[in-house]
Amino acid sequence: MPNLGVNIDHVATVRQARRTNEPDPVWAAALAEIGGADCITLHLREDRRHIQDRDLRIIRETAKVKVNLELATAEDVLKLACEVKPDQATLVPERREEVTTEGGLDLLRSPEKNKAAIHRLQDAGIAVSLFLDPEPAQLVMARKLGATSVELHTGQYALTQGAAREKELEKLTHAGQQICDLGMELLAGHGLTYSNVLPVAAIPKMRELNIGHSIIARAMMVGMEQAVHDMKRLITGLITT
Repeated sequence: MPNLGVNIDHVATVRQARRTNEPDPVWAAALAEIGGADCITLHLREDRRHIQDRDLRIIRETAKVKVNLELATAEDVLKLACEVKPDQATLVPERREEVTTEGGLDLLRSPEKNKAAIHRLQDAGIAVSLFLDPEPAQLVMARKLGATSVELHTGQYALTQGAAREKELEKLTHAGQQICDLGMELLAGHGLTYSNVLPVAAIPKMRELNIGHSIIARAMMVGMEQAVHDMKRLITGLITT
């Protein structure tokens, strides 16, 4: 059964809307951990639109579960990552105008830049994952560049319905097999919800699912601990609806 990574970015989004000190993503991370999260995921963007440096530093010091830092190859963020040393760093693409990450890295366009970032993080003792679309050539390049895991971008799957969704799920399943055959761990995330997560969780050898928006949305109604608990029970097969 896959582990659950809870992305707390949107807690920081609410805080930054008023540029105040609440709600605190550090508190959210602690509650997520109590609710059963196996990993706390946070994305320190170059423009600091939600998560701040302070959040990363405190969560790294206080979390008892794995800390997964999403980041692009911006120099200041790479430098901070190597200083703070999260358990895992996930390289993702960034565009200032996007609301959220819109797709996977294009490793074929800038392999040397990504290779340098991967090796820099690994030299600091940080495991490196890459956020990729389920495209065979990208997955092969990930292995060549030295990544130890790949998080498949499930956004297209989440946006579709019916036969189109089944086609996207098939692509994810084939990509998952390729990732494992290449000797890397299989992770997935983006757009996953309580209603669409189970088929992705059931992909063979799925190691971890990273879910943010859907959990934070439910947490506004039932509380963070309960929202995480509900998702954890769902993906571990204790409930089916």
